[in-house]
Amino acid sequence: MKNINPEDFRVKGQIELSKLPTRLAIDTDKAEEELALDKVQVKLSKKQDAMYAHNRHAFLICLQGMDTSGKDSLIREVFKEFNPRGVVIHSFKTPNSTELEHDYLWRHYLALPEKGKFAVFNRTHYENVLVTRVHPEYILFENLPGIEKVEDITPQFWANRMEQINNFEKHIAQNGTTVLKFYFHMSKEEQRERLLKRLENPEDNWKFSTGDLKERERWDDYMKYYEDAINNTNKDHAPWYVVPADDKGVARYIVAQTIWEALEKLTDITEPELDPKVKANIDVYREQLKG
Repeated sequence: MKNINPEDFRVKGQIELSKLPTRLAIDTDKAEEELALDKVQVKLSKKQDAMYAHNRHAFLICLQGMDTSGKDSLIREVFKEFNPRGVVIHSFKTPNSTELEHDYLWRHYLALPEKGKFAVFNRTHYENVLVTRVHPEYILFENLPGIEKVEDITPQFWANRMEQINNFEKHIAQNGTTVLKFYFHMSKEEQRERLLKRLENPEDNWKFSTGDLKERERWDDYMKYYEDAINNTNKDHAPWYVVPADDKGVARYIVAQTIWEALEKLTDITEPELDPKVKANIDVYREQLKG
């Protein structure tokens, strides 16, 4: 997949999602896609081990997309060669009662990666400017001052949230966390086919939810708010990538290669070395263990 350059999917300037492809016009097959991903996985796993031992940098990988866009399977395939102690997956659901007693970013701060580790947010803090814009009544559960009814939620409220998210990401980026954000750009027709597959394949029935159909009815609203969120929060310290997601194999490769290239830029990461005194006495320790 030499003709795929992750930089081509990085958002530069203002975008219109309707003008961006959901499938690449390239000739690949499943075997080629899997081989390309395997090669990146090997490099990622080795570099991840070094980063874990180096214990200075962290990565936050943010995955957003409509239902069935392939986020779950991508996590399984892209990160399966990682050392489990160096990567943590967080799937954010509807806030619980404890989380609602804090500001909306609180639970995301708690899930940030430790030094040396990767955190993957499967659905992210962006749900607070996506699903809540489609369903503004959800904001009322946050019990915010001055917000008594939906009509109290003004355009300035959403602009403030965008700024808060930008500040959140800038803060963690300035403190050693590389932030990469991926939007899985899937066509409405592809989603229809994937939902049908869940219904027609007994092994996949459990994945189907009637809620998916209700959210699908608001497709145009979601596209509008995704576009707005991306355009208002795409920063050098926390870039967005719009990944064509109709072909899952290609999407996985793009994400994996993007992460690899970001890791490669961290040139200070090196394998740790033994303390000189310990290294000088390796033969002594070896003999002790043989005794």
